[in-house]
Amino acid sequence: MSEIPHMLANFENALKEARESVLRMASIAEQNLECAVRGLLTRNSELCNEAIVEDDEVNNLERKIDADSFEILMRYNPVASDLREVIAGMKVANNLERISDEAQNIGRRAKKILKHPEISEVALIEPLYEQALSLLRDSMKAYAEGDNDLALSLYDRDRELDAAHKKVIRDLTRSIDNEEVRVKSFLHLIFIVRSLERVGDHAVNIAEDGIFLESATNVRHLGPEKAAEEIEAS
Repeated sequence: MSEIPHMLANFENALKEARESVLRMASIAEQNLECAVRGLLTRNSELCNEAIVEDDEVNNLERKIDADSFEILMRYNPVASDLREVIAGMKVANNLERISDEAQNIGRRAKKILKHPEISEVALIEPLYEQALSLLRDSMKAYAEGDNDLALSLYDRDRELDAAHKKVIRDLTRSIDNEEVRVKSFLHLIFIVRSLERVGDHAVNIAEDGIFLESATNVRHLGPEKAAEEIEAS
């Protein structure tokens, strides 16, 4: 067998494995987020514990992706779309690790809330969670399928999440003023809301990495209109 075809096969397999690791990492990070929030909403501390423990698996996968990606860069010296594949994968993995960190934070705070009597304000979390989860899922779909239109749609949806986040913070702040006895629970809810808002931010970053992979265009910090112009010009 010729050495060149053999190296090409190894290169393709390495790229495939790295991409599969990123997708697996996304699945676990999403599951961690679901467990943390569902644990809070259903008062199930075991689900919260699962989100906390499984964050280690996400961390391990990020380290593996970094190591594998550096190995690809050093051994095969990829160019063009292959190089973008490696770089985008590492960036996506970094954002997924941070999303899982937010899920772990939510799980830890949820467990503290569950030590106290139930409060109705917990229900305010669910709509924000649904928005954040949808952003995460669609960001990964845009990345995996090279769907720039879907990626661009996340900008406006993240703004909606930001607006909802601010409203819930205001509502929870008023609750603190009216019910000082349960201040700690309300403060934990405020931090959980902030974590969900950050999940949306990381989802937008992932969508931007997908655009970079698909169109060789860096659209970070440009916003939807300029990003669309850059994609069109690429």
